[in-house]
Amino acid sequence: MITVVGWDGSELSARAVERLRGATLVVGPDAIIGQLKLTAPVVADGSLLQTLDSHFEQGEGAAVVVAEGDPGFFGVVRRLRAHGLKPDVLPATSLVTRAFARAGLNWEDALVVAPAGPHQLNRVVNACRAHPKVALLVAPGVGPGDIARELAPTTPRELIVCEDIGGPDERITHSRMGEATTRPWKDPDVVLVIDPLHQAREPGWVAGAQPGPAEWALPFATAIPAEVRAYILAKLGPRLGDLVWDVGAGSGEIAVECARLGAAVVAVERDDAACARLRAAVLEHGVKVALARGQAPPALEPLPDPDAVFVGGGGADVIVACAARHPRTLVCALKSVERVAAVLDRLREHGYRAEGTQIIASKLTIQPDGSHSLTAADPVFVVHATPSRVA
Repeated sequence: MITVVGWDGSELSARAVERLRGATLVVGPDAIIGQLKLTAPVVADGSLLQTLDSHFEQGEGAAVVVAEGDPGFFGVVRRLRAHGLKPDVLPATSLVTRAFARAGLNWEDALVVAPAGPHQLNRVVNACRAHPKVALLVAPGVGPGDIARELAPTTPRELIVCEDIGGPDERITHSRMGEATTRPWKDPDVVLVIDPLHQAREPGWVAGAQPGPAEWALPFATAIPAEVRAYILAKLGPRLGDLVWDVGAGSGEIAVECARLGAAVVAVERDDAACARLRAAVLEHGVKVALARGQAPPALEPLPDPDAVFVGGGGADVIVACAARHPRTLVCALKSVERVAAVLDRLREHGYRAEGTQIIASKLTIQPDGSHSLTAADPVFVVHATPSRVA
């Protein structure tokens, strides 16, 4: 028999105490085990699964695994079940619950992220760019200073840093991003990343990230027909955790669509009138899009590396500059077939497998006499590229 006991610093339940007293083995972090008065043999959880396997192979009785908070929420329960063990779980209050309680905030609309390490920092930061309320379970290399450095200066956020929650050194700090990168933090547990300017439009019915839009490829009055935009979005594949560049963004229809689908988005545009229309579209649809005003390629240099890129304007030098940042997918729209071959060649030279598609959408219209006819829009040539895979 194996029991997982969650502990949040408060008094254990009678059932948890009974399981601990009856255990012949207790496994858990030193920081928690040291605060519990135990008579059973105690082992640190560095070799958790091997220790449990050995214990049960020798038939030495019941074991208890002690964990922080709710062990079924980004905790040890998943590891145990993946190993074929089916524990009885006695949870305590999770770190995230306590963090929002200490901050005095509701959290049914919060996104919770639990990175495995610094290799997932970019995806966590992109989630913070796109979502107005994020709870980060701190991991090595992904803490308040790391998040603040990556978000600044394009994405202003308030950070609420929760250290030693429930312990003797508990501290809840409301921090500006500049402060978060310079002050020392003592083993923070959770960082709440909050957009102070966000106003929810209506109460949600599902916790965390909200459902996707009911419709995409919206009927914007722009040069790119909705049918072409649907194809472009399908090839970009914007999703939570991604950063999308919309280069030569124009009125921002692609940028807005990607943001509605959960991605973090940077729109790059040099024209003042187009920037004004882009801002209006962002406000109308209630999404987050960072605007980088300027001429590409120079305007691309200070931007964080993208996961997906759409190039709606600019020459071959812009496409090459985007490819040099190694996105997983790159899509561009061209008006003339003469440009397609040159773009395909340049992308292949930079390590991408590319293909082109001509898209013509014809609208059904009703004539004055009641008959129907088709009106074709100008063709658009869409180039889609992904990195070549070397065998």
